[in-house]
Amino acid sequence: MATIQVQDKIFVPYLSAETIQEKITEMALQIDKDYADKKPLFIAILNGSFIFASDLFKQLTIEAEICFIKLASYKGTKSSGQVITAIGLDTDITNRHIVILEDIIDTGKTLTHFLPQLHNMQPASLKIAILLHKPEATVYPIHIDYCCFSIPNKFVVGYGLDYNGFGRNSNAIYQLQQPE
Repeated sequence: MATIQVQDKIFVPYLSAETIQEKITEMALQIDKDYADKKPLFIAILNGSFIFASDLFKQLTIEAEICFIKLASYKGTKSSGQVITAIGLDTDITNRHIVILEDIIDTGKTLTHFLPQLHNMQPASLKIAILLHKPEATVYPIHIDYCCFSIPNKFVVGYGLDYNGFGRNSNAIYQLQQPE
């Protein structure tokens, strides 16, 4: 894996496509086991989770549905501090087993604002599956049920993660290069 440039930033290799797929396979096997005969509804949070959600969902063997919601709190390489809902949830989740699919949790603010809305809809259960977690950046603790990777508090792109909307289209994950 070579370095890549996304707009004005240089990113260095961090997680290979193979490493990512191995962890997603492990997660799919665990979810299959945990949700056998439950027919869960997966709610993927756009835009960042679309590749992760697709790869995970393709590996599941259980009966399941998926829908998408758009929540955003990023501008550039920093959280804007405000959660913006652009596309709402239009599926009844009452008494359904729900699994939220998210690309990354760093501060936890986005899900902290969204989870109470979901709880008010009275799902049978609510779990969170994420690709990446930045424990050092967490300000709003969120219980994570399934996590592929815990990473340092560094800015990353690729595999659905972006910098100003660009850089999502890599099957690997790259970390922002630090100045020498």
